[in-house]
Amino acid sequence: MKKGRLTLAGQAFVLQLFVVVLVIAIGAVLAVFDARRTSDRTTEQEVIDVAATMALVPSTLEAVRSADPTARLQAVTEAIRAQTGMDFIVVMAPDRTRYTHTNPHQIGLHFSGTIDRALAGETFTETFTGTLGPSIRAVTPVRDESGRIVALVSAGVTRARISDELGNQLPKIVGAALAGLLFAAAGSFLLSRRLRRQTHGLAPDELRVMYEQHDAVLHSIHEGLVVFGANEAAEVVNDQARRLLDLSDGPVCRGDLPVSMQRLGGAVVRDEMHVTGDRILLVNQDIVRSGRHLLGTVMTIRDHTELRTVMGELDSVRGLADSLRAQAHESANRLHTVITMVELGKPEAAVQFATAELELSQNLIDRLLAAVGDPALAALLLGKVNQAAERGVELSISEDTALDSTAPLSAHEAVTLVGNLIDNAIDAAADRGGGWVEVMVRHQDPMPPRRSTLLVRVADSGPGMSAEVFARAAERGYTTKSDHHGLGLALVHRLVARHDGVIGTERAPESAVTVEIPRDTANIEVRQEQS
Repeated sequence: MKKGRLTLAGQAFVLQLFVVVLVIAIGAVLAVFDARRTSDRTTEQEVIDVAATMALVPSTLEAVRSADPTARLQAVTEAIRAQTGMDFIVVMAPDRTRYTHTNPHQIGLHFSGTIDRALAGETFTETFTGTLGPSIRAVTPVRDESGRIVALVSAGVTRARISDELGNQLPKIVGAALAGLLFAAAGSFLLSRRLRRQTHGLAPDELRVMYEQHDAVLHSIHEGLVVFGANEAAEVVNDQARRLLDLSDGPVCRGDLPVSMQRLGGAVVRDEMHVTGDRILLVNQDIVRSGRHLLGTVMTIRDHTELRTVMGELDSVRGLADSLRAQAHESANRLHTVITMVELGKPEAAVQFATAELELSQNLIDRLLAAVGDPALAALLLGKVNQAAERGVELSISEDTALDSTAPLSAHEAVTLVGNLIDNAIDAAADRGGGWVEVMVRHQDPMPPRRSTLLVRVADSGPGMSAEVFARAAERGYTTKSDHHGLGLALVHRLVARHDGVIGTERAPESAVTVEIPRDTANIEVRQEQS
C-alpha cells in the first residue's frame, strides 16, 4: 500500500465512526427534547391534579365563604405546595383577587394569568409568565352546592424548576450517549481489524486494480483453472476450464466434472492424465489452507490431446526404429554366418540357411497383406510381431483374420485401436515366461436384423483385467504401467464410444479384449457426405 493512503478498513472505520457519532449526537438531542416534552406533560398533569383536588376539598369552599379566606387558606395551601412540589398554589375570587400566594405581598392583588376558560367552568393549563417567572399552571373553578362558581384555584410549576429537573437527567442521557459511542467505536474498530486482515491492508483502488488484473489473468491464461471452496462448490471457473470440461455457464460443483475428476476429491494430484469425451487432459490439484483452516482446492487443467497424439506417433516411429535396429543387428549376425559358411566351403548350406529365414519372413508378409487390406494396419501388425519377439512374447495373427478395409474406422483410428490393444497385451504377457499374444481383425456379416460389424479381438497369456479395473480404464488413463493398463486403453474406450461400438473383456478361458464397431451407420454417413 502507498504511504499516506487509507486502507479500505481504515476508510470503513472512519466512515462508521462518523456515522455513529452523528447518529448518537442526533439521538442525544432528540432524547433531551423528548425528556423536556415528557416533563412538560407530566407537569401539566400534576398541576391539574393538585388544582382540581384543592378545588374539590370542602374546606376550600368553606374558607372562601368565610369573612377572612386568607387566614384559613394560606397555611393550608403552603403546606400542600411543599408536599406536592408546586411553586405556587393560588386561591382567588372570580374577580382575580388573590386569597393565597407563595409571596404574601401578592395576596390581595390581582391574578395575572388567564381565567376566562375557568370562569366558563373548564379546567385548563397554560404556560404563562407571572410574578415568579415563566411557569406551567392549571386553573380550575370552585363551585358551591348549586354549581355556581364562587372561586378559582391555580397551581403551577416554574420553568426554572422544570429545567432543573431536566438538568438532573442530562448526565444520564450524556452518559448513555457516551457509552453507546464507546461500544460503537469499539465494534467499528474490531470490524475494521477483521476487514484489514481479510483485505491484507489494501486500499480500495489497489483492490480494484487487483480484481481487474485477476479477472484479466483468469480469462487470458491457456490453462483451465477451477477453485473449489470447502463446500465443494466452484468459486472460480475460467473460460478455458469451461471449454476443456464442456461446462455450461452458471454455477459449477465438483459433481459437474467428468467422473474420473470427481473422484479426486480434496487430494493432492500431480500431472495426472484424464480422458474425456474428445480430449486428453493433464490435471494438477493442490490444497489451499490458511493456518489449520481448509479453504478449498485449486485445480489446473492443460489440454494434452495434440501432444499425446504426437507422442503416440513418436512412440510408433521409435518402436519401428528399434525394431529395424534389432532386425539390422540380427541380419548382420545372419550375414556373418552365411559368409563364414561360404568360407568353410559349404555354399549349399549357406544358401539354404539364408533362404529359409527369408522365406519365413516373406511368408508372414504375404499372409498379412493377403488377410489385411489396409497397408498401414498390416505394417503395424508386422512391426508388433518383431516388437513382441524382442520382449520374449510370441505374437501371432489368427487364421480368422480377414479384413478388406478398416471401415468404418479411418486408417489412423484403426492403428490407434489395434496398436494400443496389442501394446497392453504385450505388457501383460511379457511378465510371464513363454508369453503369447493372438490378434484377430475381421468383418462380421451376421444374418439380419443384426448389423455388420468390425470385430477386433486381442488375447494374451496375461492375468486379464477385472471388471472394476476395466471400467476405471474407460474413465481415465493411468500415468504408470503398474496395472498394465496405460493411457492407450482409455483412448480405445473413447474411440469405440465415438463410433457407437462396444468393448468388453474376459478372463476365461484366456485373457482377451474384444471390440465390435457397427459398419452400417458409418457407411450411411459416408454416403450422405458423398452426396
